Amino acid sequence: MTEPAARQAEQIRQLAERLAREAGAIQRERYEGELQIQTKSETIDLVTDVDHACEKLIVDALAELRPDDAILAEEGSGEDTAEANWRWIIDPLDGTTNYAHGYPRFCVSIGVEHNGTGTVGVVYDPMLDEMFSAVRGSGATLNGRSIRVSNEVDMGQAMMATGFAYDVQRSEDDNINHFADMVKAARALRRDGSAALDLCYVAAGRFDGFWELKLHPWDVAAGIVIVEEAGGRTSDFSGAESCRTGRETVVSNTRLHDAMLEILRH
Repeated sequence: MTEPAARQAEQIRQLAERLAREAGAIQRERYEGELQIQTKSETIDLVTDVDHACEKLIVDALAELRPDDAILAEEGSGEDTAEANWRWIIDPLDGTTNYAHGYPRFCVSIGVEHNGTGTVGVVYDPMLDEMFSAVRGSGATLNGRSIRVSNEVDMGQAMMATGFAYDVQRSEDDNINHFADMVKAARALRRDGSAALDLCYVAAGRFDGFWELKLHPWDVAAGIVIVEEAGGRTSDFSGAESCRTGRETVVSNTRLHDAMLEILRH
């Protein structure tokens, strides 16, 4: 990035952190309260009035403060204009099913691209008050403290994470085969229901790797920047392509990436 773009990226990070905290405050206040819950693509694919409230807060603020930026938001608000230099990719409440069941693993995820490159990543967990944040070229932080991926090189000593797509009950491409193979290879395997937090946990060295199928850009846009700035590696299952679409996502501490890919190719 040019120096002016780098300065703007830092300003955007600060704004994204503020908006994530404000959306997180809504989630915390409404947690385990009365919710309006609907289904989307599948009966297990939920959306609540809190998702919509958080998205409205963020999108309305951007419309006022950064009206020329493009917005891709999970619940469909905002305008994703192709000619914009800056593009916000927003999951206002990642882990909606957890939230609806009162399970405290959810977050706000805000990724920002500059001319098509992931440049800013912010993920906020309101229950633990943990702010994961990164700007391309400046490293990754957790509540202002620098974070790095783990140094683990032995799959047998690794803790991995994954998730299942919303069509798991009817699709043959269900990740269950990969889950079975990985649980035999790794020390431990977790499935916690928030891909954005899973990516941040790889960045912070809590997980050594993560994979999933059929995610969306809003699930991974922020986390990819945070992982890569923490020294991690991201790819699709081939190992060669970016995972920014979410279609195939593999994230690791770099050292275990090839071993993960070998397992996932079976």
